[in-house]
Amino acid sequence: MSQVRTDKPFTLAGRTYQSRLLVGTGKYKDLDETRAAIEASGAEIVTVAVRRTNIGQTSGEPNLLDVISPDRYTILPNTAGCYTAEDAVRTCRLARELLDGHKLVKLEVLADQKTLFPNVVETLKAAEVLVKEGFDVMVYTSDDPVIARRLAEIGCVAVMPLAGLIGTGLGICNPYNLRIILEEATVPVLVDAGVGTASDATIAMELGCDAVLMNSAIAHAQDPVLMARAMKHAIEAGRLAYLAGRMPKKLYASASSPLEGLIR
Repeated sequence: MSQVRTDKPFTLAGRTYQSRLLVGTGKYKDLDETRAAIEASGAEIVTVAVRRTNIGQTSGEPNLLDVISPDRYTILPNTAGCYTAEDAVRTCRLARELLDGHKLVKLEVLADQKTLFPNVVETLKAAEVLVKEGFDVMVYTSDDPVIARRLAEIGCVAVMPLAGLIGTGLGICNPYNLRIILEEATVPVLVDAGVGTASDATIAMELGCDAVLMNSAIAHAQDPVLMARAMKHAIEAGRLAYLAGRMPKKLYASASSPLEGLIR
């Protein structure tokens, strides 16, 4: 009989979180919908695209932090829209200044605008610089186990392999690579990108991922606030199923009632 799994707290950079759902702040119709969806998700970590969102760098414009308070949420600045290591490093430094020395960042360096696939060469370069400068780096990457291992060796606090291309909603396209990454993991593994609906999030958690980050799946839903609630429950259900351990798959039927002791 296989050993029962015991739950472990979700910890990033020395801080423990109750929610294993991380959410983005882009693509909503307005700041009110952003606030309502994030509240419904139960997320404690909220990611912000520094190059696209005002968090204080542009005076006189609506500030996202007015509705997503750093007193309530862990703000996770990200480098979305960066295509070189140099741009990504510069963006993280800006975020640290705007957020009073905040060290936790999400690194993503993209290869091209068509696929938004990670440029792993530039990602590795940026990760090395940021870790040396004292940042706590969560890193968006491909589902290549070798690259994931290397990013952990560099000192990233979490690796975030894609499930599918950003914004596609295709779900978990390659669960087998994710399983290899999870088997070798020495830091938390979070699925990032590709989630389309609640069942995708559940599958990621059932595989053993520590958490899931998403934006488009919620923001592009017909009812973003309701989808945010669905994602909250999907993450919780997937984690419980992972801990419980699923029954083995069988080719043929197996009676659900015992065959012994039948009245004849």
